[in-house]
Amino acid sequence: MKPFASRYLLLAAFSVLLAACSSAPVDPPPPAQPDAWQLLEQNIASSELATAEDQLATLQAQSPDDARLEPMQRQLAEAYLQRSQIVLQKGDVNAAATALARARALMPKAPALTGGVNGAITQARKAELDKAEAALKAAEAKPPAKVIDPTAPSTVVALKITKIEELRRQLDDIATDVVNYQCDVVFQVPRRDDAPWLQTLLAKRVSKRDASFALQQAHEIHRNQPAQVVLTPRRAE
Repeated sequence: MKPFASRYLLLAAFSVLLAACSSAPVDPPPPAQPDAWQLLEQNIASSELATAEDQLATLQAQSPDDARLEPMQRQLAEAYLQRSQIVLQKGDVNAAATALARARALMPKAPALTGGVNGAITQARKAELDKAEAALKAAEAKPPAKVIDPTAPSTVVALKITKIEELRRQLDDIATDVVNYQCDVVFQVPRRDDAPWLQTLLAKRVSKRDASFALQQAHEIHRNQPAQVVLTPRRAE
């Protein structure tokens, strides 16, 4: 009986061991890594176009006869073309031209596909030049400034507030520049009572020069500072 019992116990132990092995968790296989073609397609889809272009060049060198090259090259060119259209709509003409150049380089045999965007970029550049030329002509048409520096963001003019005749001449010149250069005005005065008086004197002079001019005046109190005025030309949008 003892040999039989021993064999029975050995068989039972072996069965338990097999059951433990079969119930142990099995690690899943690692995910398959995308190949070079999949990476290229992913980068095009995520707009990583410069990286995709480098990958395409590598694949062209490694597999020049692969049938997948031509459709991938066209897909990349179309992505560049789409980028050109998007940035052009945002007003970035230079970025649009750069993206269009890459699209053309990738599909030189299909110039018609880039013609529409090229025309739009040409029109946008022309509009920019026309706007710059108009601004230059407008600046040239203005008479010389009397008190402001037209090239500066703003000009500060000390006011001869205790010398009435000199102050009047100053305000005449200030009013001329305010109208000619479309200036906003901020009086900085040591006493609160000085502000409405100066604003009234200036408003009358501006109205004589251009009754339709929308004069924008404000004031600030600087008690330890002599009276002065800050003139800020309005910049074209």
